[in-house]
Amino acid sequence: MEEDSLPWDYQRIIAAVRQAAGPVMAREVGEVVGVDVSVRSKLEPLRSKLVRLVDRGWLRKLPDGRFTTRL
Repeated sequence: MEEDSLPWDYQRIIAAVRQAAGPVMAREVGEVVGVDVSVRSKLEPLRSKLVRLVDRGWLRKLPDGRFTTRL
């Protein structure tokens, strides 16, 4: 499956993780994609999308909870 076939919000999430200098927390991704990170209920759907991208092999989740692109 090509990245272009993913929904637009998932493409933005992957791009935000790629742009980071290293592994990132969901809060840092939220700041880049424009999610109000001060409200936990707004951050949890983003975290769910990140985990979904991990489950599908697009991203990797480190043991400390940070996300990175697959190597």
